[in-house]
Amino acid sequence: MPTDPPDRFAVILGTNEIASAVAVLLRRGGFDVVLSHDPLPPVIRRKMAFHDALFDDAVSVAGVAAQRADTGFEIRTSLGRVPGVVITELGLLDLIVLRSLDILVDARMQKYLATPDLRRLARLTIGLGPGFCGGVNCDAAIETRPGKAGQIIKHGPADPPDGVSRRLGSHWGERFVRSEFSGRWKTAIEIGTRVFKDFVVGHLGNMPVRAPFDGILRGIVRDGTEVPAGVKLLEIDSRGRKANWTGLDSRGQLIANAVVKAISLHPTKPPERAGQMLHLVK
Repeated sequence: MPTDPPDRFAVILGTNEIASAVAVLLRRGGFDVVLSHDPLPPVIRRKMAFHDALFDDAVSVAGVAAQRADTGFEIRTSLGRVPGVVITELGLLDLIVLRSLDILVDARMQKYLATPDLRRLARLTIGLGPGFCGGVNCDAAIETRPGKAGQIIKHGPADPPDGVSRRLGSHWGERFVRSEFSGRWKTAIEIGTRVFKDFVVGHLGNMPVRAPFDGILRGIVRDGTEVPAGVKLLEIDSRGRKANWTGLDSRGQLIANAVVKAISLHPTKPPERAGQMLHLVK
């Protein structure tokens, strides 16, 4: 008796909101999806991400739930059976031995770190943002820079980082507070809380960290996380009733759509599945 072919297997490096948006669309497209956590940079937009499932929190993004797995055996038994996505602290070397990878997406957004060569680790490899070069260290690179986010680059590099944050309401990069030194981050404030200028949102070591202006806490590093110097600790959204801290971020959706399109255009994809993936792009 013939059996249905197994769902295709996608591994996404990263558990941030961009990685999670990609995971949502791939799961909707019929992929078995595993997200692999990397500690750098720390995740701040946790209500838009699957990240907190690593700590056994009940997490759902855009109607897709996440289940934590700690071993390769747990992942293997979950594939094809879990209705949502799987999230793990296991690294890529532990995952590539489980099953051949159809899709590998590096969504860690490590703008200033060395970028690995992903090619030949999966049937199609996609790198998001600075450091990736289509045809050199991945099969396709996708722009993440504001104003160009979502552009697919088959040959050539994505733009290097310029240190300029996209605008949110009336603020740019000043909506973030960064760590001045390495240490343990401590906070009792939840994402979605209204805060006011100079309100103490948390402590890095023994140093209080204050809100830069009035607004809604859009993102914050999880309590108890060890952070290096120079990373984002929190983000404030000053847009009042238009503030948003849950669901799919508009930039994440744009980049995820580009990933889906890149997969659809890949020549080795079965025509019927390619059409299914293209249907997901809004």
